[in-house]
Amino acid sequence: MLHECIKIWFHWVEEWGYLGVFILMAMESSIFPVPSEIVMPPAAFWAAQGKMGFWGVVLVGTLGSYFGSVVSYWLALVLGKPVVDRYGKYFLLSQPKIKQAENWIIRFGVMGIFFARLLPVVRHLISIPAGIFRMRFVNFSLSTLLGAGLWCFVLSWFGKKVIGDHPELLRSPEEMLHVMQAKSHWVAGGVLLLLALYIVAIRLKKNQ
Repeated sequence: MLHECIKIWFHWVEEWGYLGVFILMAMESSIFPVPSEIVMPPAAFWAAQGKMGFWGVVLVGTLGSYFGSVVSYWLALVLGKPVVDRYGKYFLLSQPKIKQAENWIIRFGVMGIFFARLLPVVRHLISIPAGIFRMRFVNFSLSTLLGAGLWCFVLSWFGKKVIGDHPELLRSPEEMLHVMQAKSHWVAGGVLLLLALYIVAIRLKKNQ
């Protein structure tokens, strides 16, 4: 089933252009398991071929991510934790994943939103605990836009470079997903390093 979904999503990007990018990135930032690695990279490659603009792809991807995150935020804020805990499993929101996202928010606050947008798993769920804990919407929005914008740029840049050198990847969305996820692990490693430095800086400031 996932194989067929990947092919369908990939087709949306190719045929619908900016609209496809917006819809899929909105889904990716909510409860739907759409891998952003099959959305932004091919869109950036096709932008390089003149079908779209590179910065247009980054902007639309960022706005789509923000829209999906805002929907999740407000739903969680309105429905509350008991409803999410009870019915989340029907939307692929397992208790361990929700708990992981909640702990992330408790520990890192607003900056956690920014870092989470650059990491797998947490990226899809972080808006839910932000809504549950009623994080200020302005702070949530700024962190989400910055993190999503950076992630969309990184994926687009990788897509332009990697697929540009290996256009045959477009014939196999699953293989392209595998390659792009391998590349994005370097990004995740860099984010975790920055996060560790951020934690150290906070602790040093508290000890002064």
